[in-house]
Amino acid sequence: MIKRTLAFTLAVSLLVLSGCGGAKPATTPSPSSGGQAQTQPSGSTEPKKNMKLVLYAGMMEDHVKGAVAEFEAATGIKVEWVRMSSGETLTRIRAEKDNPQASVWYGGPADAYVAAAAEGLLEPYVSPNAEKVPAQFKDPNGYWTGVYVGLLGFGYNTALMQEKGLTPPESWEDLLKPEFKGQIALANPGSSGTSYTMLATIAQLMGEDEGIEYMAKLHEQIAQYPKSGTAPGQMAGRGEVLIGISFAHDIVKYAKEGMPLDVTFPKEGTGYEIGGIALIKGGPDQEAAKIFIDWALTKEAQELGQKYGSYQSLTNVEATNPPEAFSLSEVKTINYDLEWAGTNRTRLVEKWSKAVNMQ
Repeated sequence: MIKRTLAFTLAVSLLVLSGCGGAKPATTPSPSSGGQAQTQPSGSTEPKKNMKLVLYAGMMEDHVKGAVAEFEAATGIKVEWVRMSSGETLTRIRAEKDNPQASVWYGGPADAYVAAAAEGLLEPYVSPNAEKVPAQFKDPNGYWTGVYVGLLGFGYNTALMQEKGLTPPESWEDLLKPEFKGQIALANPGSSGTSYTMLATIAQLMGEDEGIEYMAKLHEQIAQYPKSGTAPGQMAGRGEVLIGISFAHDIVKYAKEGMPLDVTFPKEGTGYEIGGIALIKGGPDQEAAKIFIDWALTKEAQELGQKYGSYQSLTNVEATNPPEAFSLSEVKTINYDLEWAGTNRTRLVEKWSKAVNMQ
């Protein structure tokens, strides 16, 4: 079993870098103003008065709010933002294709960016700061660049697991055990990049047809499909379910906030996200958008995540990972085919929806 207690995690410094029974989908939010300006990171640009920017963000709300405040303080550019799951963002950018309302897509699994690029929704932009990001974490044609990496895991309620005398899941097959029936939360792959990462992982690990059969069996174990991929971890932490399938860094965040949570990874291998950033084609305020992308790829901006409760591995080779981060080198992963996952997203989600009667 690949498992690490989060208490132990807090003491470890990682130096390597290497998203039915009762489906209850949850409305399109409005842009929010940026928060109070705070410290100014090094390497910032000159203040740009009278410039503004609208971005769609897929990271934790705390992280987005903090990052925007820091960016505004560093540049003087006013930012409005909307936090949405990857599937929601993709749907919104499609709907706004003829009249884009935002210019930057910030965070969330890059396979959704691959799908957006294939549909002509993104504008290539190679930031000068992208040279600090290894090739495996960015699009070769400049449609998106990775800002962090996150591993898919099983978050479980330590108190309930002990109270019931159960063993935490160590494999994908373990999730099908009778004792976990109705005790698992998984976001809807149609709205959640986290959950789509799991669907694409299973399809690549088991083969597409067998993978869909597995997802149909898992469906019988699911208590609820929330909209966001961060919700299953919270549900497990609150004791609403035993297990929440989510990205490990989200489980770490909730554990550090006091929830009785720990995380395991499937021994067959797990999938991972490359959290991206991209320029939306035809969006307003393109100059301000490029300044934001340049800033987000800096060492200083990436290292801000842990200040706001985000504990992913970072893509800038000069950035230092949070001590709590899980890296690709310490967990068994599949050879996740991001391009396949992105180009087959719509078809695979439709196939899953049909298999679990979610249409």
